[in-house]
Amino acid sequence: AEASSSHAHSSLPQRAQRSTYSCRPSSSISVCSRISRSDYPSPDSANERRADGAVIADTGAAKKLGQGDDHRRDPVANNPPANPVAPSRQAALVVSSDHDEFVEAPPADSADGGDALQLVDWHDHKAIAKEKQRKGPGEQGLAYNLPADQDKAEVDRLYRANGYNGYLSDRLSLYRSIKDLRHPQCLTQKYRRKLPTAAIVIPFHNEHFSTLLRTVVSCRHRAPRELLKEIILVDDNSSKPELKTPLDDYLKAHFDNVFVVRAKRREGLIRARLLGAERVTADTFIVLDSHCECGINWLPPLLDPIAENWRTAVCPFVDIIDFDNYEIRPQDEGARGSWDWQFFYKRLPLLPEDRLHPARPFASPVMAGGLFAISTKFFRELGGYDPGLDIWGGEQYELSFKIWQCHGRMLDAPCSRVAHIYRKFAPFPNPGIGDFLGRNFKRVAEVWMDEYKEYLYKRKQPYYSNVQTGNITAQKEIRRRLKCKSFRWFMEKVAFDQPKHFPLVEPAPAASGEVKNVGNGLCLDTKFRGEHAKIEVDKCLGDGGKANKDWC
Repeated sequence: AEASSSHAHSSLPQRAQRSTYSCRPSSSISVCSRISRSDYPSPDSANERRADGAVIADTGAAKKLGQGDDHRRDPVANNPPANPVAPSRQAALVVSSDHDEFVEAPPADSADGGDALQLVDWHDHKAIAKEKQRKGPGEQGLAYNLPADQDKAEVDRLYRANGYNGYLSDRLSLYRSIKDLRHPQCLTQKYRRKLPTAAIVIPFHNEHFSTLLRTVVSCRHRAPRELLKEIILVDDNSSKPELKTPLDDYLKAHFDNVFVVRAKRREGLIRARLLGAERVTADTFIVLDSHCECGINWLPPLLDPIAENWRTAVCPFVDIIDFDNYEIRPQDEGARGSWDWQFFYKRLPLLPEDRLHPARPFASPVMAGGLFAISTKFFRELGGYDPGLDIWGGEQYELSFKIWQCHGRMLDAPCSRVAHIYRKFAPFPNPGIGDFLGRNFKRVAEVWMDEYKEYLYKRKQPYYSNVQTGNITAQKEIRRRLKCKSFRWFMEKVAFDQPKHFPLVEPAPAASGEVKNVGNGLCLDTKFRGEHAKIEVDKCLGDGGKANKDWC
């Protein structure tokens, strides 16, 4: 729970006992244990926060940081700006004015009479029961294989256009039933009755029509109506005619809170998300890709941690929609987001205490990037994404570092699951603007990573020496103005086990070469496919495995 120190101290009873705590990302969102005063490091900002989200507030600092940040505007619908998320009225952990001690403060009184802490079951049990009875192609999230007599030329054409089986997508219900892949404990999980309102921002560029609509339908119909204020589709200059007037007509005929914002030129994923975020009027917004299907009761688990602490981002578990047969299957049962020192997204194992509570949110150093929820106020306080990042790539690191270093927290919510199509191949041509990915990575490193950026650069020298970042003055000013923490703090307090799994300095390889069957002369080969692809055998190249054998 968040409170400025002036409010918290005014609500302390005369007999309040001072206690000192250490808070950590653990089995609960806020778990604290007693420590001595000397164990707690001196904060380096005016509005400090521990890694699990407990606030360390300086008198008046919250007001200074928030000045002018709630500049919501709504060109889509004439709705007044939503009220910011009310702080949770659980007993707050705040810090005395000298930043030395946590103080237990009782909940503040408010007009709602305690409703914010009332926990309820948000499941729509009638809808869930109806879904379980459905049968047909792809229902229950099962694989559907096309009959042999299909138009193979059309199947191939739509495959090439989308990177997945668009022909099959057209033969599935837009609101097909899905399997409940959540942990059994999620079935009885309850959340605050009073949750913030939500918008959904879905950028798209030449997405297949039925796949885009299925994304909209699933996320809308599996979300409580009173929580979902608006869905904002951002057309990133698509050329498919069905994504223009036909899409507008369909949305007007079937929905009253789904709108399309159209970019006048190709902006890329990052700036398309910014276009949508600018138009959000809800307390929070959720970013989704345009080829997803939302799971049962997916929204409340994302909103509940934000209701507790508005400087929070929350990611769902991401399941896989098979690009060929549309089967929905789990990707994993939880891991913490990370990266290697070439900026490939990686994962860290769950902490032991998080494994004990499989339905509770847990802290994660970085997000995968495609699907997340965040407080609108917090996103705008952070300045959103760096608008100098082009197309895609690096934005997940920029936002993740910014969230943690600028007094926020990032969690994964196991009871929120969203399935996602990972394309077989990218169907869109290179945007033709040069090495945008290297430029994005260097912009992130120069602004947020301090001395640790050198470990990134050393992996690809002299490559990064020749990459120009462009002007990053505005991004550095955001970091200065918000008094954000150092990257060393992030590495020590949040990604503390990162060097164990992904060393700062590349270690010497334990072994190299080919794995060869001496009987048939074939070698194992991953063929640079995804982490879930099967390893195959292929002709050995006779080069010791240097050409296309990929093991690590």
